[in-house]
Amino acid sequence: MKILYAIQGTGNGHVSRAREIIPYLKNYGDVDILLSGNNVHLNLPYDVKYRSTGISYHYGSNGNIDLLQSFKKFTPIKIIKELLDFPIQQYDLIINDYEFISSWAAALAGKRFVSFGHQPSFLSAKTPMPEKQSFAGNMILKYHIKQSNPIGLHFERYDDFIYTPVIRTQIRNLEVTNGEHYTVYLSSFGDEELFKHLSKVDAKWEVFSIRAKEKYTKGNVAFFPANNEGFLNSVASCKGLLTGAGFETPAETLYLGKKLFCIPIKRQYEQYCNAAALTTLGVPVVNDADDSLPAQLENWINAPWNIKVNYADITPMLVEKIVRENEAVAPWMPAPAL
Repeated sequence: MKILYAIQGTGNGHVSRAREIIPYLKNYGDVDILLSGNNVHLNLPYDVKYRSTGISYHYGSNGNIDLLQSFKKFTPIKIIKELLDFPIQQYDLIINDYEFISSWAAALAGKRFVSFGHQPSFLSAKTPMPEKQSFAGNMILKYHIKQSNPIGLHFERYDDFIYTPVIRTQIRNLEVTNGEHYTVYLSSFGDEELFKHLSKVDAKWEVFSIRAKEKYTKGNVAFFPANNEGFLNSVASCKGLLTGAGFETPAETLYLGKKLFCIPIKRQYEQYCNAAALTTLGVPVVNDADDSLPAQLENWINAPWNIKVNYADITPMLVEKIVRENEAVAPWMPAPAL
């Protein structure tokens, strides 16, 4: 069987999930990989057959998406050509993790495919959403990528086609300790902006920065270049993690039993949706890093932590389900409007 695994490369979550899924997929056939986007800071230890710039967000330095930079990188003519030229017909199984090119190529060709990952969970009306919803944001989540035969992942099983997160083996094998520091990963904030807030909090901080070229320390804040190994070691021994409201990193933090505090990226509607779900679990969330942030972090540090999750290793089951459902489904059919 020829398998295409198409991965969205905005952020690290899709790639970290692919690292777990691909070894199991190889038991069912030959796997080709399409990686779309250019905001990944995590290596994929497999040959990538197809690369595309795709449609990616670019982050600013004040907790926001840089819309101008994102627009400058947008190449619609190139994307359409890639979509029309993509050899989608040669694949027996197409797994789409929120990737634009392959989803539209499969839909236009009438090819069956399975939508897999976090984004399909938003097709369910049972998934938590923010009180103030965005019509445009909902349309992008549900229709920007063609979705079919969804298998979703979220913090809890909100619906029968939604499953708990895929937790990396690397995370499951960590030796967890309780050190003296708090770890920070907020890629949409500049180092100076973070230091302004963290320096006012009586705690030791380890910040993993996509902007830092080498380690340096200012007061109670140590900055490290963002890298997977160093970050995981810091999280394994931290008291808690301050991060965005993505999906994989908060899920892994909850799995490890660490304290979690989230600041959604501004203008990133999916993160506001994740924040709504995290809030229902009891995770503290703030939508803006203003002058009140240091006091809120102090409260978080001093408060007890009672959130427990049960994220069993369901990766082999999910891969088998993807393969079996692909064999059963009809050629491309739209995901239900829920």
